Amino acid sequence: MTWVEGAEGGPFGVHHLPYGIFSTAKDPTPRVGTRIGDQVLDLRKLASGTFFLPWIRPAFQEHSLGPFMAMGPPAWRLVRLQLVELLSDLRYRDQSETLLTPAAKARMHLPFEVADYVDFYASEYHATMMGRLLRPGAEPLLPNWKRLPVGYHGRAGTVVGSGTPILRPSGQRKEPDGEITYGPSRRLDIEAEVGFVVGVASDQGSPVSVDDFAEHVFGAVLVNDWSARDLQAWEGQPLGPFLAKSFATSIGQWVTPLEALAEARVAAPVQDPEPLGYLREKDRYGFDLSMSVSWNGTEVSKPPFKEMYWTPAQMLAHMTANGASLRTGDLFASGTVSGPVREQRGSFMELSAGGTEPIDLGDGRERTFLEDGDTVRIGATAPGPDGTVVGLAEVTGKVEGRP
Repeated sequence: MTWVEGAEGGPFGVHHLPYGIFSTAKDPTPRVGTRIGDQVLDLRKLASGTFFLPWIRPAFQEHSLGPFMAMGPPAWRLVRLQLVELLSDLRYRDQSETLLTPAAKARMHLPFEVADYVDFYASEYHATMMGRLLRPGAEPLLPNWKRLPVGYHGRAGTVVGSGTPILRPSGQRKEPDGEITYGPSRRLDIEAEVGFVVGVASDQGSPVSVDDFAEHVFGAVLVNDWSARDLQAWEGQPLGPFLAKSFATSIGQWVTPLEALAEARVAAPVQDPEPLGYLREKDRYGFDLSMSVSWNGTEVSKPPFKEMYWTPAQMLAHMTANGASLRTGDLFASGTVSGPVREQRGSFMELSAGGTEPIDLGDGRERTFLEDGDTVRIGATAPGPDGTVVGLAEVTGKVEGRP
């Protein structure tokens, strides 16, 4: 229960409490807030009093979530417990209502400074479908795919917040007649993904155990990894994604704490062959996130995150297996989330079968890839305690042509 009007039973109830960075017209200074219903609780103002312990308060005077994320699980749990008490107990209502700002009046900022960005390829259904499209007649999955979480490093500086316009990228491509040309992508695509945000750093040379996932990861965000398929097909030989991926990656503006997803934990798919020792989990689980992809307002796909073959814990362990360090603000994404049937495919490349099967947008229009002016929205929900629902902050983007 919460005393905040309209929050009870909603996707941003007291069982969720995601963190973000916001400002207002009256106070343009970016600061930490938590979402409760349709309101934002100002944690900078709350921390200026005596509510939090003295060693925690300075983290909420910063313009990024980084300092708080770096404090680790003890601080995360303590603050969460205190916020639940504050927003549930009527004794705190009078003094706390003045710290609320309507979410509609809050200007959102990128919630954390992205230190590094890694994108994985963890859905067997996505990898299989893409293999069939890109290598017809050959085995869809390459020999290494079921041995390790395949991934690549992206451009941290091009990670943007939800709502940021997406400029159509340009690059080289190979035309059907074999000519090599340069120009705007004609096959602009999306990838519906889930990202995980690192809070606690690690030392270089010290791999992170697959069972220490929750000791390092602060929370989750939805991700749209915008992709230029025509550029990718030509330049990705042999090193893989580069300009086709590095122009923009959108994330949700609110970070859902890992603890808020406790009820969403489900058994992950059985792996065959059994992975090597450093990827074997004592408690193997994924998250039951029901995702939704809308194109110009029409829902075109519902990818199921619980079907992912490689778990977030395995991704984190493999990312550091060579001794690479973690830094506060590292972001690693799952890769496209796809399921076994067409309406669960998380990219338009898959949905349109490589551009051969147009997608009906429900108003007489059809698409295969994105056109200028198109808007994509990715949302997700997860089960919460006692029948509640956790709604991850949506990630949206509108494609704009270059002048």
